[in-house]
Amino acid sequence: MMTVEALKNFGANTEEGLSRCMNNEAFYLRMVGMGLGDPNFDRLKTAVEAGDAKEAFEAAHALKGVMGNLSLTPLYVPVSELTEQLRGKKEIGDVKELLDEVLTQIEKARALND
Repeated sequence: MMTVEALKNFGANTEEGLSRCMNNEAFYLRMVGMGLGDPNFDRLKTAVEAGDAKEAFEAAHALKGVMGNLSLTPLYVPVSELTEQLRGKKEIGDVKELLDEVLTQIEKARALND
């Protein structure tokens, strides 16, 4: 089961995330669970693999907002960098390393729920 302590050890700024959720720990953890299940992770991976810069940007930008609001820093940082690399681009370019970092961090975060 995911806990605030596990998220803190993961690198999340749990104090900030909790404050956005009225310091309601159960609500925050529910929102984190929903954020970690966001379909934009799959959408991002598929778009990058297909070379669709517009779709990849939209998915990354959506994830940036969610991860930022939840203060999930280990996910927010690479998603934010990826968003900026894709902003206004017609070609994907070399974003494999950032995508790999996002996918690695989401798996680590999801494992906190085991």
